[in-house]
Amino acid sequence: MSKLTLGILDMSPRLDDASDEEALIQSAKLAAHAEEWGYGRYWLSEHHGMDSLACTAPEVMLAHIGARTSRIRIGAGAVLLPHYSPLKVAECFNLLATLYPGRIDLGIGRAPGGDAHTTMALSGNFLAHVGEMPEKVQQLCQLMRGAYRYDGEPVRARPTPAQPPELWMLGTNTKSADMAASCGAYYAFGQFMSTSDGPEIVQAYRDAYQASEAGEKAKVMVAVHVICAATDSEALTLADRFRAQFPESPVGRSELKGNDDRMALIVGDVQRVRERLLELQRMYEADEIMVVCPAIGYEERLESYRLTAEAAGLFGA
Repeated sequence: MSKLTLGILDMSPRLDDASDEEALIQSAKLAAHAEEWGYGRYWLSEHHGMDSLACTAPEVMLAHIGARTSRIRIGAGAVLLPHYSPLKVAECFNLLATLYPGRIDLGIGRAPGGDAHTTMALSGNFLAHVGEMPEKVQQLCQLMRGAYRYDGEPVRARPTPAQPPELWMLGTNTKSADMAASCGAYYAFGQFMSTSDGPEIVQAYRDAYQASEAGEKAKVMVAVHVICAATDSEALTLADRFRAQFPESPVGRSELKGNDDRMALIVGDVQRVRERLLELQRMYEADEIMVVCPAIGYEERLESYRLTAEAAGLFGA
């Protein structure tokens, strides 16, 4: 069986009426299982002021998870750069990369990550900060390769790891693709939350990619919702449960019938999920796929990730 390269994007959801503490415990548990099952990466998202999501500071949680795993790459998906100083972000992830050599990914994004008032409390005028995003991305890229200067003087993001973090840009449109290409970052396309023409955006990234010390050639990851169960019927039942809670979600029975051309969500048993993952990989010519499991309960989520690893042929990798 040919293998797919998979990662996990975890949003640290509060499922089954869990507390924030329990949600973070479950995230650490998922990361340990992900390593055991052969996933290549485990990423945490950043959200603010959301009752349903527990992780507001992925860099802190990654230090915790790094100490409880030994091989899997761990990273942020994503640090919301408009809120922060590029120097501080670079310092945090260089520190993580020094503690966990060869295992740290720095994914950056431009979303607010919360409601308007929480966003303003966090960093003030978010729209103004989004306008600064291209400049902040370039500064971060320079800091990551030790080439940043302020008023003509060199500024270093200490400590200096032997193996710098991998730099990824997360996005769903041409703006994020252009920024990733211009600074030689890798690109993660959020298929699970996009209505755009993903393959066209990804190809534009590849065409415009400028090699850098961070990466000599373009690399593409596609993030997709997956619900995998022992049978198609069980997977559909889980999907329906999620759809009842979040009616705006793309989850539904139409996907199982092959009508979801965007492939925002994949639902089914091991064989069906494998077929759809391979189809998604071909559609994007993706180097990797990042799996996001919707809010269906902690035990069901773990089983879905385990079966997805089986579908991808990760066991024994």
